[in-house]
Amino acid sequence: MEYLSVLAAQQCVLESVAVFGPEPVKLEQSLGRVLAEEVRANRDQPPYDISAMDGYALRSADLTNAPATLEIIEDIKAGDMPSRALAAGQCARIMTGAPIPQGADAVIRVEDTEVLDEQHVQINQAVKPGNDIRRLGENMRNGEVVLAPSTEITPGVIGVLATVKRAQVQVYRRPRVAILSTGNELEGLDEPVDPNKIPNSNSYALMGQVQALGIEPVLLGIARDDPAELEQYLRRGLEYEVLLVSGGTSVGVHDYVRPTIEALGAKMLFWRVAMKPGHPVAFGKVGEKIIFGLPGNPVSSMVCFEQFVVPALRRMMGHARTHRRTITARLTHNVKHQPGRTEFIRVMLAKEEGGYAASSTGAQGSGMLLSMARADGLAVLPADCNGMVAGSMVAVQLLDGTVFQGEAGFRE
Repeated sequence: MEYLSVLAAQQCVLESVAVFGPEPVKLEQSLGRVLAEEVRANRDQPPYDISAMDGYALRSADLTNAPATLEIIEDIKAGDMPSRALAAGQCARIMTGAPIPQGADAVIRVEDTEVLDEQHVQINQAVKPGNDIRRLGENMRNGEVVLAPSTEITPGVIGVLATVKRAQVQVYRRPRVAILSTGNELEGLDEPVDPNKIPNSNSYALMGQVQALGIEPVLLGIARDDPAELEQYLRRGLEYEVLLVSGGTSVGVHDYVRPTIEALGAKMLFWRVAMKPGHPVAFGKVGEKIIFGLPGNPVSSMVCFEQFVVPALRRMMGHARTHRRTITARLTHNVKHQPGRTEFIRVMLAKEEGGYAASSTGAQGSGMLLSMARADGLAVLPADCNGMVAGSMVAVQLLDGTVFQGEAGFRE
């Protein structure tokens, strides 16, 4: 099988997975999920014309010759209903969110008034009809669709759901994910330190990447380089809907993952991708179960997860936006590149006038896990390029944490 391009491999993955069915969740547990139903308003909101400001509800016609003195006939707080209609020369003291009394057609904020005594106020400027009034149904109309299926549930969406009294909502189900590491050389987290072993960082780095998507994976442990033992672990992994296997996917004598998976009935859709790091990445299915064979090198494993597993899991959960966000940044230094593979360079980002600057995290070896810990993103070097010089603009795929920054980032 020839090497697939990264985009072709991503397309293969997305064409091979489907959105999961719906399940009900409580509103308090819905953040980050994706709506699997249409949501309609259950009332007009606001239910009547209300004040957008603390101030005075009045008749705009009374302010033709402002400043004007008006009689205060009542106080209307949010939650109260007006008890009197306004006549010429009258107003009502009103709080934000309180209903507009009959006869009033505008509100003036308290800052533009001067209280003369308990029953009179001076209005210092004229206003137009409708000033600072929020109209009935301005936010939503009874029966209208306010949220469509496939809407990601954000804090703002939760507020809308609470407004329409949805204590429980239908969302797309999350896949059940298992993670398995392979190799005699690995040392478990709970095992004594052995200078001849390699710590099993992959299981936990992958765990964190899965958790960042809102899924709690199951760690199956470490399968040694023995076909019979590996088969037992893989059978356990195939009880889940998605299985991530780290290591053993290359073509060495002791790389047993691919033949063992195939013996269990897997149809391998690809096992080589023209990328660096991470070219020995495999993808297949056993029935409707999804298997990713990820490289054993920690950075390769994490980069492949970002390119292929993230889109798959997000598609399964109903997300329309399946890929990491990308920005364009200015390279601060030259970058060498051998044409033939798409390369992902770990970079740190710094804000500068007009955009961002991208600088390498340092040595880019596929086993240098600190480079991922320090990275804000992955600079993407196209397969056909011969390197890039300092000052070139490069696409950078943002990693978790880059949705936040150390300053406000705007002017007042």
